This record gives sequence, C-alpha cells and structure tokens, in this order.
Amino acid sequence: MILNNSGLSDFRITDTGTDPLTNSRNILKDFKFDTIVATGYGRHLAKAHLGCPVITEIKAYALGAHSLFPQCRTVIDIGGQDSKIIKVKDGLVEDFEMNDRCAAGTGKFLEVMAHTLGYTLNNLGEEALKAEGSVPISSMCTVFAESEVISLIARGEQPRNIALGLHESILNRLMSMLGRVGFEDEVVFAGGVAKNRCIAALLGKRLRKKILIPQEPQIVGALGAALLSDKQRR
Repeated sequence: MILNNSGLSDFRITDTGTDPLTNSRNILKDFKFDTIVATGYGRHLAKAHLGCPVITEIKAYALGAHSLFPQCRTVIDIGGQDSKIIKVKDGLVEDFEMNDRCAAGTGKFLEVMAHTLGYTLNNLGEEALKAEGSVPISSMCTVFAESEVISLIARGEQPRNIALGLHESILNRLMSMLGRVGFEDEVVFAGGVAKNRCIAALLGKRLRKKILIPQEPQIVGALGAALLSDKQRR
C-alpha cells in the first residue's frame, strides 16, 4: 500500500505465490516512494533483499486498527495463516494471543473446507447463512476436518449445514482465545476472514457487541506498518 501526506493513496492485494520477492518487486515498479517498510510472514525476506526496516504484525495491526477506529481496544485478526487477538490502547499493544502453529480456524482452513463442500471461498459464508441447521464438527485439524466433512457428505448431510458447523467451530476456537486475553469495546475485526459474513455475524452474536469491520480488512496491517514508518521518518 502507498501512504502519502494526504493519507492512503493506493493499495494492491495479490497472492504471494511461490516467489513472493519477485511479486513484490513487480508491484514496486508501478510506484514511486521514499521509503519501504515490510510486515507479515515475508518481512525478513524483504529486509534481506530490499534493505527495508520491518515491523511485527502485532504492532502493525494495533496501529492500523487504531488509525481507522481511534477508540479501538480489541483487534481480532484472522488471516490466511494465523489468527490473533490483540488488546490495544491508543494504538499500542497491551497483550495478545496468537495461533500460528496450525491452519485451524484460518483462511486456509476455510479455503480447504469450501473446496471440499463444492463452494468457492467467496460464497462459503453466504451458503452457511442459509443453513436450516448446524452439523457439529469435532475436529479443527484441517486434515481431519476435511475427512470428517467428506464422511458427513457421504451420510447425506446438507453442505450448507456442514458449512455452518465449520463456522461455529472456528468461533468456538476464537472464543477460547478471547477468554485467555479478554476483550473490551470497541472490537475491530480485520484480516481476510473478516470478509466472511457468517463469521462476522456469529462473532457479533456471540460477543453481543457491534463488530467494526474496515472497508478493506486485508490492508489493516499494511496501513499500520506504513504509519509507523512515516512516524519514525519524521
């Protein structure tokens, strides 16, 4: 994303692919800039080859969410590879809980389950919202859950009902994380999974709170990284 004196001027969202460094360089060719900062899983690769400073995702998401919602006290981020709960005050991290050891409850988990159920990732949540009931899913391991879903389909269970059960299993895991860290208003939901309307609806219902979702939840971390870089440069 590009940040200038007027604020956010442009951004790109693309798959990292098998060669994220080349993909990053190709994107950078389209822009003029003074400084670069990297965050996320590939930040150290960028630092080594592009010579740019780095910032952790935790700090980046806290600052990015605060810039969009100044009263933000809790950030829930579910991305493609991990999920995070971050307690925030004035844009600074007070505490956090992170699941980065497996794909359970992440965007990758949903992507695999969508394919297994015959849906696309984009319409999985919409189909789950149409369910007439919920089929419980006992396993959160992506491999075992996929096998369980295949068995449920073979038993004649409706894909929509299975999809709702999958979404509820993600919420159960997320609530366990929230229980360990705690949360306060305002709650901001970020990351690619925030685009899933079923997860967002279930989260708001479970917390009994209005959940704030950025217009583009996938760039919250990039925004925070750019803001911190600009602050340090001044």
